[in-house]
Amino acid sequence: MNNILAIANKELRSYFASPIAYIVLGFFALLYGFFYVTILSYFVQQSMQMNQFGPQAMNINQQLIRLLLQNVTVVLLFVLPMITMRTYSEEKRSGTIELLLTSPLTDFQIIMGKFLGALALYAVMLLITMVHIGLLFIYGKPEWKPIVSAYLGLLLMGGCFISAGLFISSLTKNQIVAVMATFALFLFLWVINWIGNFAGPQVEKITSYLSIIEHFDDFAKGVIDTTHVIYYLSFMTFGLFLTAKSVDSERWRG
Repeated sequence: MNNILAIANKELRSYFASPIAYIVLGFFALLYGFFYVTILSYFVQQSMQMNQFGPQAMNINQQLIRLLLQNVTVVLLFVLPMITMRTYSEEKRSGTIELLLTSPLTDFQIIMGKFLGALALYAVMLLITMVHIGLLFIYGKPEWKPIVSAYLGLLLMGGCFISAGLFISSLTKNQIVAVMATFALFLFLWVINWIGNFAGPQVEKITSYLSIIEHFDDFAKGVIDTTHVIYYLSFMTFGLFLTAKSVDSERWRG
């Protein structure tokens, strides 16, 4: 466990030693701030219009926070590939992958360390959003339980994206190729349920289950369903398994 945490710490520090972390956090904060201001302005406008016909309470969780966090999932399509693109491709490009694979570390320790390092940077991104959510608690009265479940869903979904991004990064030396291929995969996982809408009810059930965003919807509503948790954990496990196979083949080639 100490080796995993050491690698994770090294990965996290390497993000901040380069412009990547600052670009990713800045880009994410900018887009999130835009969605926050836009949705909040619309919420306030709708609330004022409804109050013209008498006092009426709007649900801040469902009509503001839920919409806001659903828009965060769109931002992840663009941001998370930038986090995972360098995890292995940079090691391959610089030649340090051979030193890493010949070190007294197992493939499991290396993979989990890199995964947790990327996940830690993603967690920092989510912490940024909590500042804005905290302001809503100062000026409003949202329920905290749906917010906790929504953030749990975001963390699990982000873990799935990161595990898939690690696998793609392990296949190439070029970071540009890694980021574009990762984005393409993320987009496919996002829109796969659209295919089912035109292919009949049986295919629709399959594509709906495979769609990574469909499983987040209940979390955003405040519902933690074990089916969705199992899906996300299984997805992460499979992504890390594929990464392990790719790293193992790299070890044999070396």
